[in-house]
Amino acid sequence: MGIAERGYTHWQGTLDPNRRPWRPIARQGIRLSLKRKFFKPLLSFSLVPALVFAAGVYFSERIGDFEKMFRGADRFLKINPEYFKNYYASGFLLFMMLVIMIVSGAGLVADDLRHNALPLYFSRPLRKRDYIGGKFLSLAAFLLALTLAPGIVFIILKLIFSGSFKFLADYPWLPFSVVGWSVVVSSFFSLYTLLMSSLGRNRRYAMILMLSVYFISDVFFAIFMGMFHEPAFALVSIEMNLGQIAAAMMGAKPRWDVPWVYSAFILAAIAGFAARVLYRKIRATEVIR
Repeated sequence: MGIAERGYTHWQGTLDPNRRPWRPIARQGIRLSLKRKFFKPLLSFSLVPALVFAAGVYFSERIGDFEKMFRGADRFLKINPEYFKNYYASGFLLFMMLVIMIVSGAGLVADDLRHNALPLYFSRPLRKRDYIGGKFLSLAAFLLALTLAPGIVFIILKLIFSGSFKFLADYPWLPFSVVGWSVVVSSFFSLYTLLMSSLGRNRRYAMILMLSVYFISDVFFAIFMGMFHEPAFALVSIEMNLGQIAAAMMGAKPRWDVPWVYSAFILAAIAGFAARVLYRKIRATEVIR
């Protein structure tokens, strides 16, 4: 029996090149993270150091009123690049950033692999970079809230409480350093999280892997440093490498007598490896036009 009419025709249109298909992925990732149990209290707790340092900016301008109560406080409340370095290179802040990533991002790719959701993503006009970019931005948004936002607030509060622009005249590069460092550390932790999440189909496995690699690097650093007393072993630790770069970008003295360029190279290599693994792990399905 012959076919009277053709019931299916190929779509002859063109895809809009101005679309940003990564936006729904990023928005959904942020929304799901905020719905997770204890995530909001955890994020609020992570902002406690920012509140303490913001209060320090205020007290630095009122140090004369508290001189009798807090003798010698002027040494710790001098607002300069060292003050910003102490915030950004803080082990507590870096650890809380890792915890935020574990809670919000450990299952971002692992859950999609587990439920075979990738074909659904790529059955639409979506590229690999759109998928990775959406997941990346859903993580970076929280990290920027812990880094970029507080740094800008510190600078604004300093200008307001001092009543002059002398601070910016003394350290004109500092606002750019705050932005640059926030982008660097947010990009590293986001790629680090996506890498660990893509290595398996189990969220808990990704969580354990993220914690293990981070802490094992610190353990090796402590062992080698205790045995050989050589500052170069700081390059073994992820936390120490991040601290070295933070100090260099803020224009402050690094903790270890090791060129910060080495730390930058190591972290860039990890981030590059993560991006390469992600791109290979995620197999896009070409959309038929």
